[in-house]
Amino acid sequence: MRKGAAGAGRRRGRGGASGGQANLWSVRGVGGVHGSPFPGPVLAPPPASRSLSRSGQAGSDTEALAQPPPPPPPRAQTSPGPVKVGTAPNRRLGSVRGVLVSSPPGRRARLSSPGTGRSSSEAREELRRRLLGLIEGNRVMIFSKSYCPHCTRVKEMFSSLGVQCSILELDQVDDGANVQEVLSEITNQRTVPNIFVNKVHMGGCDRTFQAHQSGLLQKLLQEDSTYDYDLIVIGGGSGGLACAQEAAILGKKVMVLDFVVPSPQGTSWGLGGTCVNVGCVPKKLMHQAALLGQALNDSRKFGWEYGQQVKHNWETMTEAIQNHISSLNWGHRLSLREKSVDYVNSYGEFVEHHRIKATNRKGQETSYTAAKFVIATGKRPRYLGIQGDKEYCITSDDLFSLPYCPGKTLVVGASYVALECAGVLTGLGLDVTVMVRSVLLRGFDQEMAERVGSYMEQHGVKFLRKFIPVMVQQLEKGSPGKLKVVAKSTKGPETIEGVYNTVLLAIGRDSCTRKMGLDKIGVKINKKTGKIPVNDVEQTNVPYVYAVGDILEGKLELTPVAIQAGKLLARRLFGGSLEKCDYINVPTTVFTPLEYGCCGLSEEKAIEVYKKENLEVYHTFFWPLEWTVAGRDNNTCYAKIICNKFDNYRVIGFHVLGPNAGEVTQGFAAAMKCGLTKQLLDDTIGIHPTCGEVFTTLEITKSSGLDITQKGC
Repeated sequence: MRKGAAGAGRRRGRGGASGGQANLWSVRGVGGVHGSPFPGPVLAPPPASRSLSRSGQAGSDTEALAQPPPPPPPRAQTSPGPVKVGTAPNRRLGSVRGVLVSSPPGRRARLSSPGTGRSSSEAREELRRRLLGLIEGNRVMIFSKSYCPHCTRVKEMFSSLGVQCSILELDQVDDGANVQEVLSEITNQRTVPNIFVNKVHMGGCDRTFQAHQSGLLQKLLQEDSTYDYDLIVIGGGSGGLACAQEAAILGKKVMVLDFVVPSPQGTSWGLGGTCVNVGCVPKKLMHQAALLGQALNDSRKFGWEYGQQVKHNWETMTEAIQNHISSLNWGHRLSLREKSVDYVNSYGEFVEHHRIKATNRKGQETSYTAAKFVIATGKRPRYLGIQGDKEYCITSDDLFSLPYCPGKTLVVGASYVALECAGVLTGLGLDVTVMVRSVLLRGFDQEMAERVGSYMEQHGVKFLRKFIPVMVQQLEKGSPGKLKVVAKSTKGPETIEGVYNTVLLAIGRDSCTRKMGLDKIGVKINKKTGKIPVNDVEQTNVPYVYAVGDILEGKLELTPVAIQAGKLLARRLFGGSLEKCDYINVPTTVFTPLEYGCCGLSEEKAIEVYKKENLEVYHTFFWPLEWTVAGRDNNTCYAKIICNKFDNYRVIGFHVLGPNAGEVTQGFAAAMKCGLTKQLLDDTIGIHPTCGEVFTTLEITKSSGLDITQKGC
């Protein structure tokens, strides 16, 4: 969704010594994908860059240049390199050294044709001089034809790299044939696109792509850098760190800016982002603590005898988990240091193009510049906006390091965060109520979501459906204290009250994009959600700014997705790779007391996309062997696959509710990437006795209406 400059057109005006009608060239600056409906911004030139002078004529949109830009002063060569245009008639590619620089985007040059009174040889020499002026004066100069698909490919490649180009469309100027003929004399190339990078003749489409893949194009683009860094990553979470370290491995000068604004309860944390500090890692460890409690109950049936009452100690658990997290924080800092990535614990905010202000905890400000930026700031929990929410409620930002046991807890929300936290607290023996406004696990398969909720309800979690809090009042201070919650029905005038020790809000998360100066450089965000629209190479509408992770509009909010996208982005920008992140068939797991793993489409989405009559859904309950002796329910765990009947029964949705669902789902996700079909599942011999083997023996379809309850192993 990267935005490109609008198509160039031909402009006419008075010029030339004789005052006769003259042809003018319009050289357009391109900042995005050619032909994209989103226009690229007009960017300020980087420090010390050459810019085209204007005549200063009042009321003129663009002014004719009397002379082409002067060539830069000669520089001493430290090693053999490519010969620049202007010193020899034909250049070939060689090795160059330097650091990244970006020419002023939005550049438009208009060059008058020679007057009619000149001889053809004089006119030809003047044309040659002006072409050399364009080549000398533009970082990337593309001689193109607007209808040529090879030219379009090249423009799109430069746009995906965030590189500003100047383009002359030869089919849109009267003397295009003469231009192409003179170009062929300069370069020995008669075709378009004809491309120059920092005055080096790249050649055409194929040679430019080859140079990109070999890394030579990146080296050419790095000449004469005036920026502090090749790349600044804003956000030290999983995606940002992955991108920064990969770029450093590829030889780039990289900085990571990371600053955690404390939660309303004062909680903050170290390097690593949400996943490491207040997300996946502590959540899974607390989930394990709860599972161990269930295992203790099961163990008596397996012969384990213990007389004393077993209790859980919250402080011991949180201390151990926080110690582990601290080791991960240190590991991330050490990894950055080993790769020579500069880490700055400051809040980043754009102040102008290519320049960011970093403010530390003491309020001290420092300015940095970079050729490219990656935004990886992630999201933070949302609050209700009611009386007492920020004063007295906690969120997942606070729970995992809470210094005291939360006691009787109200969890507000029905997201996976809400249900995971409620499951953990219940598993640790606490009194937990979940207040739900509408449906559980919005966006997930709703049959599976209701099965998750049903299991939780059977195992001690209370649900208040169709209610929302309207006020939280403190009754007693303490650790924990006492809070009164007033809630109203979403279906009528009914109100209810309840007293709890802790109120945990898990109603969604907001993107951390609104207070970092994106408006100052023209980066577009979704005004409602704060999310950033990007194209298929994670590029924003400002070509040198990219984004990865949870802040992307329309992409999955998962740690492994951010890591993959960050690594591949760095490889494309600095390593000559063309590989893009594949956001299709990404597996995930909800770590509720009975885990729910899925990959592909929910049943609702599959019906929407393919229509119900084109699908076959296979399903069954299953009874894990470990549950049999323990006496646990034999018709709770559930497996389901959704198949496209008209695509060889390809599996387009995979769903499992049971122990270790994440481990089971991970393997089948790889198979789905390879085009898994129902027949391939049938041909696979299962491992017995495991939960995963149920997918190799699925026989009953939903459409058959047959009973799926289990009566034995």
